[in-house]
Amino acid sequence: MNPRRALGRLMMAIAETPAIGVAIACMLLVASLGLAYHNEGQARADKIRDVTVQSRILAASLAGPLAFNDQTAIHEYIDALRASPEFNAVGAYDENGRLVDGFSRAGEPLPQHNQVDRPIVQGDELIVTGTVAQNGATLGSVYVGAATERWSRRATRYLGIAIVIVMACLLVAALTASYASVSAANRRLQAEIAGREEAEEALRQAQKMEAMGQLTGGVAHDFNNLLMVASSGMELLDRTTDPVRRERLKDGIRQAIERGAKLTQQLLTFARRSPLSPEVVEVDQRIRALQDLLERSLREDVKVEFEFANGLWPIEVDPSQFDVAILNIAINARDAMPEGGRIKIAAHNYPAGGDTARDMVRVSIRDSGGGIAPELMEKVFEPFFTTKSVGSGTGLGLSQVYGFMRSSGGLVKIESVVRRGTTVFLMFTRSSQTLPRPNLMTDRLRHAEHDATVLVAEDDEHVAELVAEMLRELGYKSKRGATAAETLRLLEETGPFDLVLSDMIMPGKINGLELAQEVVRREPGMPVVLMTGYSEAAASAAAEGFPLLVKPYTIEAMGEVLGHALQQ
Repeated sequence: MNPRRALGRLMMAIAETPAIGVAIACMLLVASLGLAYHNEGQARADKIRDVTVQSRILAASLAGPLAFNDQTAIHEYIDALRASPEFNAVGAYDENGRLVDGFSRAGEPLPQHNQVDRPIVQGDELIVTGTVAQNGATLGSVYVGAATERWSRRATRYLGIAIVIVMACLLVAALTASYASVSAANRRLQAEIAGREEAEEALRQAQKMEAMGQLTGGVAHDFNNLLMVASSGMELLDRTTDPVRRERLKDGIRQAIERGAKLTQQLLTFARRSPLSPEVVEVDQRIRALQDLLERSLREDVKVEFEFANGLWPIEVDPSQFDVAILNIAINARDAMPEGGRIKIAAHNYPAGGDTARDMVRVSIRDSGGGIAPELMEKVFEPFFTTKSVGSGTGLGLSQVYGFMRSSGGLVKIESVVRRGTTVFLMFTRSSQTLPRPNLMTDRLRHAEHDATVLVAEDDEHVAELVAEMLRELGYKSKRGATAAETLRLLEETGPFDLVLSDMIMPGKINGLELAQEVVRREPGMPVVLMTGYSEAAASAAAEGFPLLVKPYTIEAMGEVLGHALQQ
């Protein structure tokens, strides 16, 4: 752990709990006293060792003078030690233990006979003796007295220790007070951050509710129009027998249904709830295949140019949603050029580095229109936001592009200059998958003309009846279970069945995905196809390999998916 961080945490703990600071101060006091006592004992031992060495040196020096009773030499050696304030008393004794020469600073005379045989401490004085010997013969002894440590010096040392302890305690107190204020400020900051997060969440919720209001109003308006077309068409069908008029009414009803399905898919894609079916595609080929559709969607005074780099990397997207995104952007570009102009669609590889961490393919759609005002740039992806006149657009085009790019793991960006034009950039992640081989679809896969029996799991009576009619039209036999439990019972009791077709949302404890998993567990190899209009489990179903029929679907789409499932 970082020492600075550890110290900070300790100070925070002291600030929040003063008792910790008191305990630390007491620990410092005890530790300092113990250290002082240890140092004092160590100093005394060092002193004894030093004085003992001096006494041995003196004894060796006095061997000759004592042997020849040279009083002058003995006195000179004693006086040499008198010059050092370290020694309080020094004496030389003959072989009989009688004092020969010496001095004493304490005012008390030296003992007449040296009877000390080991170092002793008397108060503040240390007494050490040594034997004077030569060639194994004892010639006398020496007596050395020295102060261990003066009381004033010891008091000074303890006073210094006390000052250090007091300063340490003051420092701890100061840091505690400082960190207490920091802790209080931190708590206030945390409270302010929490309040700000709540306010931001409330703002996001308000924005979401506003967007939901726009979505609800827009969807209600469009669907009311579509329902009007369908209901009026049905009523008029009952009132006319003219074949031409009946066919025209049926076409109108069919177009209203298709528009409703397209509107639903666009909304689900924007909300990232649409069950996408990603495939590996080549960008240039996919866009070139849209050329005819683009020309029919745009006016004659709008020219489309293509510019594709060589060796474009493959990408993995839902092909139909990719087509819709390109068309939506192109139509917006057309509407931005009421007097005609030019649209340029380009694609280039965008290697990792700089502003992207992975290899990407960038598709750009540029127009020569009037551009977008800066204050409107933040709103262009909002659902139902449009600058077009009433009836000219729903405002869902760019919102579909935004939702599609998010669902595909890509990025979308718009650059625009007023009176010069707008460029929309679509950034797709490079795919590591290889391009699929062409798969020629046979009529047998599109329409199953055999006696296969399908077990249908659908809780809605009307939907179940229509599904049964579609299956009958394709040449299948069918049996229906209204719940997952009933479907499993039919599977066990009334089989055999060639395929199970189940809705994703089922009443009861078992949903469509769980039912499919249970069917495969009980009947390994039994093909299961799931139907959904909107379900969060759709992505999980696709990930586990279950084929999907996205509602509303046509009878041709049903025949193709069921044929694939039976063949596999």
